[in-house]
Amino acid sequence: MANFNTISPIDNQVYCHRSYATDQDCIDVLQAAKQQQTAWQHTTLIERAQLCEQVIQYFEQHQVAIATEISWQMGRPSTQAIGEIAGLAERARHMIAIAEHALCSQTLSAKTGFHRYIAREPLGTVLVLAPWNYPYLTAINSIIPAIMAGNTVILKHSSQTPLCAERFDQAFQQAGFPTGVFAYLHLDHAQTTQLIQHPHIDFVAFTGSVEGGVRVQQAASQRFIPIALELGGKDPAYVREDADLELAIDNLVDGAFYNSGQSCCGIERIYVHQQHYHDFVAGYVERVKQYRLGDPLQSETTLGPVVKSSAAQFVQQQIQDAIDKGARTLIDPSLFSHHHIDTYLAPQVLIDVDHNMEIMRNETFGPAVGIMPVKDDRAALDLMNDSQFGLTASIWTQSESDAIQLGQQIQTGTVFMNRCDYLDPGLVWTGVKNSGRGHSLSTLGYQQLTRAKSFHLRLTPA
Repeated sequence: MANFNTISPIDNQVYCHRSYATDQDCIDVLQAAKQQQTAWQHTTLIERAQLCEQVIQYFEQHQVAIATEISWQMGRPSTQAIGEIAGLAERARHMIAIAEHALCSQTLSAKTGFHRYIAREPLGTVLVLAPWNYPYLTAINSIIPAIMAGNTVILKHSSQTPLCAERFDQAFQQAGFPTGVFAYLHLDHAQTTQLIQHPHIDFVAFTGSVEGGVRVQQAASQRFIPIALELGGKDPAYVREDADLELAIDNLVDGAFYNSGQSCCGIERIYVHQQHYHDFVAGYVERVKQYRLGDPLQSETTLGPVVKSSAAQFVQQQIQDAIDKGARTLIDPSLFSHHHIDTYLAPQVLIDVDHNMEIMRNETFGPAVGIMPVKDDRAALDLMNDSQFGLTASIWTQSESDAIQLGQQIQTGTVFMNRCDYLDPGLVWTGVKNSGRGHSLSTLGYQQLTRAKSFHLRLTPA
């Protein structure tokens, strides 16, 4: 039986040791999910909702311990990690609340002698492939609506956050779910590919890198099953001439550096109207200097380590590439010296950047951001759209009508005005270009987890 270690970014030591599932483990889980799905499909929405509420309450009851585990596994300050459980509860309860409306049949207009409607049925067994950066939020986006829709779920979590998969399992067991409705498997890449190709898997929801998304799509390519891919981002912000600078600075610093910049919808590039450029940069740098890099288990820490040494090296390579091409860094790393462990990466702000630099074109996924001046809306739009990604974009302005008009021209899944780096469960979460395809959250999230079935019934006279 093959094993793996989870190395904590806090101390670069082994935090937990686990074994990958055996072939028999996979067979047992797949068969249980398949066998239980029909019975689960015929439970009522009220029954499903009651059990799902028990899952949410488990997380709320154990939130302090879970937050500490998050910190040890991926490095986020525990004072921030606890907020992930609140987000999990918000999203889960919203998806439970809208389930009846989202799953109801659509009845067509009356036609003499006929009863016609479109029903929605569960797909079967849903495989959720979840990442480490927001290990509970990303997973809950698919898990709860899949189960509320009558599917069974198998969760494969990142090997960086295996305890999160186990926590989900504990929550579902404590809630009293029938065996087979939810299960998890610790898998390597080859095993994951085999699972995707298994005939008992009816849908795959993947959150991760573009490269990972390509592998998932290739694995599923020989089967006619739907897949949803939430991939990378290089999310831009545009600070217009009429923006509230203080509001923009405060929120865009947080949007870029929260979770050490390890967010698919974090702010990775900023364009500022030339009239405010110097004031914005000065205020931005002063706000960044207020961060406290350190042990994420300490209450005073506001910036924890990145997830692993290779991630830190990647960010530093992007910064060096920008410097070599003429960029300037505005943060002295010595202000954030912590200790010798290389996962503790100082935040960095770069100016004199352009789109020939990696840091303005490719996903950074770390605590670094580039800022450019622009002369007008047209210049900002051209730069915002000059990307292989399209997950979110934010516009900082006092004009809602202008934000809508500009947003209609941005190639992105979500347009924000005067906020960023947030998922509203009432809105669909989706991306364009290399940010992926498919939908989660909102009523549209239920559509991809179900199939439509038409009923065309000719009525006979009594």
